[in-house]
Amino acid sequence: MQLKAAALLLFLPAITAAQPSAPDITGAWSILRAGRGGADAKFAAPPATPMLLKSPYKEAYARRQAAEREAEAKGEPLGNRGTQCIPYGMPQMMSAIYPIEILQTPGRITIIAEAFSEVRRIYLDQPQAQMGDVAPGYYGHSVGHWDGGVLNVDTIGIKEDVPGYRGMPHSDHVRIKEQFKLVAPDILHDQITVEDPITLEKPWTFTFAYRRNPKYQMLEYVCENNREYIDEHGVTQLKLEDK
Repeated sequence: MQLKAAALLLFLPAITAAQPSAPDITGAWSILRAGRGGADAKFAAPPATPMLLKSPYKEAYARRQAAEREAEAKGEPLGNRGTQCIPYGMPQMMSAIYPIEILQTPGRITIIAEAFSEVRRIYLDQPQAQMGDVAPGYYGHSVGHWDGGVLNVDTIGIKEDVPGYRGMPHSDHVRIKEQFKLVAPDILHDQITVEDPITLEKPWTFTFAYRRNPKYQMLEYVCENNREYIDEHGVTQLKLEDK
């Protein structure tokens, strides 16, 4: 009996070594819009939960939305970060119409958005810093760990002037939690939950769905359009060339 137990112990390391590692999510990914181009609707991102803002952020957000609708109706869309050559930052960069590239390396996952060549880094198996110890930036400080087939990511340190997804206002206490999961071999979901005790009544959750494009090669995207500017009313205008 003792010999059998010893033999089993010798065999256990081999069993452990044979266990699958983290799923392979390396590659170029495009936003998946199920129902278009033959995409299976069952892979579509689930509906977002309601965005429940506190006052006065709720009222300010409603006014901004109304102003945008009015400007669109006039054919004079309000300026956005794209027209000003300002990075989208987190989490907006994850929703761009252009592809993103995910690179898996030891201890780190790097995400590169083709639009504006934005880069964020997720440091694996490290403790998250304290909220006040992170210098605010466009992408914040992200740490993550694999739990089975799910990559859990925690991000803090997003600058207050970086608009959230759909223009959601946030404070410097915002925390973004993500769960990356392959729902099919080449279909990836990124479930995002935004927590902000200052601006939100409760956390807001939404999901981005992506399809892997094995043959796609990321292109250079540099914002160098100096013909547009935002006037004092927030309207995008075109600079006239000097004659």
